[in-house]
Amino acid sequence: MAEQEGVAKKLVNDPTVAVDEAISGLVMTTPTLVRLQGHRVVIRKDVDSVITAGRVAIMSGGGSGHEPAMGGYVGRGMLTAAVAGAVFTSPPPASILAAIREIGFGNKAGVLLIVMNYTGDRLNFGLAQERARLEGIKVQMVVVGEDCALPVTEKTAGRRGLCGTILVHKISGAMADQGCSLEEIAAAAEAAARDMGTMSVSLSACSVPGKGPSFVLQEDEMELGLGIHGEAGIRRDKVQPADQVIATMVEHLVGSQSYISLKAGDRVVLVVNNLGGTSCLEMSIVARATIQYLVQVKLVRVERCYVGSYMTSLEMAGVSITVLHVDDERLQHLDYPTDVPSWTSLSECAQYQPGHPLVEERIPRTQSVQKEVSDNAGSCGELGSIVRKVLQSVSDALINAEDRLNDLDRGSGDGDCGSTLKRGAQAVLHGLSSGAILCSVPSACLSALANIIENDMGGSSGALYSIMLAAAAAHLAKDPTLKGLVEAFKIGVDAIMKLALNSLVGYHGLTGLCLLDMAVHSQETGQCLMLWFLHMRL
Repeated sequence: MAEQEGVAKKLVNDPTVAVDEAISGLVMTTPTLVRLQGHRVVIRKDVDSVITAGRVAIMSGGGSGHEPAMGGYVGRGMLTAAVAGAVFTSPPPASILAAIREIGFGNKAGVLLIVMNYTGDRLNFGLAQERARLEGIKVQMVVVGEDCALPVTEKTAGRRGLCGTILVHKISGAMADQGCSLEEIAAAAEAAARDMGTMSVSLSACSVPGKGPSFVLQEDEMELGLGIHGEAGIRRDKVQPADQVIATMVEHLVGSQSYISLKAGDRVVLVVNNLGGTSCLEMSIVARATIQYLVQVKLVRVERCYVGSYMTSLEMAGVSITVLHVDDERLQHLDYPTDVPSWTSLSECAQYQPGHPLVEERIPRTQSVQKEVSDNAGSCGELGSIVRKVLQSVSDALINAEDRLNDLDRGSGDGDCGSTLKRGAQAVLHGLSSGAILCSVPSACLSALANIIENDMGGSSGALYSIMLAAAAAHLAKDPTLKGLVEAFKIGVDAIMKLALNSLVGYHGLTGLCLLDMAVHSQETGQCLMLWFLHMRL
């Protein structure tokens, strides 16, 4: 894919020192880290205690631009050191060797290198490994390549290393902290790499600092299976709904031509990874869709779900999903404590399995009408009939006046007053037909109206009317008399005036409130009704 002209906007100083400044920022904001002088290497500050304790040192690295990988995973329970190259460029063998020396000299337990399957990384880490061995350092290397975009029949350089590498870091770091041998950790890391797969989708390109986008996707396009450096994916499609995209990704991830399989009853962990420019809203939608598909369609048990930015591609908009087969031992390593800030430590481990609710819900408390009021409901049949007719008439009038009210509102507002009131009126009519409004009990009637207006009318009007009705209902429940009714509306208007005058209320809304306030505080009932009628006409 040809690089496009034009330099993308970024908050950097000089693109040539962007990586160095980013590493400095990471060390400055993470007190447990130090930088190796003269190199783009981040090391645990307590590395000497690791060596003294005879613990295996875990190291990884690669090109920059994938932050928080890899420096963001240096800490107790994960990596001992990480080495960075330029953006999307493998680190030089000299820096890799310098890092191995710092964590490997005098360390009889040895050093494990975890390397993603890219040609430059394999060559440079491999060269540094051989040089370190010549210096007497015990070191092994595990290569992770869990990309499932290309089918097993495709003759390529191999599967690319992607976000699943972070899970290998976590498992290896936990084992090292618990005193496992280099051979045991390497074997577990290789097994984990074989038992997982990753699939990605992108909605936009990324751009290296100082350059333009590495490729272009049209506004209605997405690309499946691309690499974290912008390498071409398996195909481009029109943008589809999230559920459909996830179904396609999962089926490709575990299809007959893929490297891993899923069968009903399998236990897995899931990583939903932000490629850099995806909103938190979208990430939650993707997480929901992926868990739902795995559990309800593939019938597997999702033991853990990690959602966040684990291995990015600068500002690329998109996600990757990683699935790893697990047993109790692997779960124990994933749950093992770490002080790495970039790792999501789940204090309560979510588990999703077929036949069980995916979303834990709490049943809301229901509103109850006071018993003494309900007991009198049967004696208010005539009143209930009158109230019902009034509510029907007012609702019909508001619905019919939608266009006129919208026209009036355009003079000083956004022209939706009539539509807002129509929604509320339609909801009231539905409440009457469904029995949700108990017309024969005044306080219950006003309370039901308050709930309906709040939930269905919306806007500032819905909030204001709901406040008034709720406050009036509360008083009327204590004093269900005619005098109590007048006082209830007075209290309701007082509540709405108090809140409205302390907020930004439109001119017409404030005028109506003032008229209503005058009405309920008037001495004469006729004057009260007339002013209220005028307010409704406005």
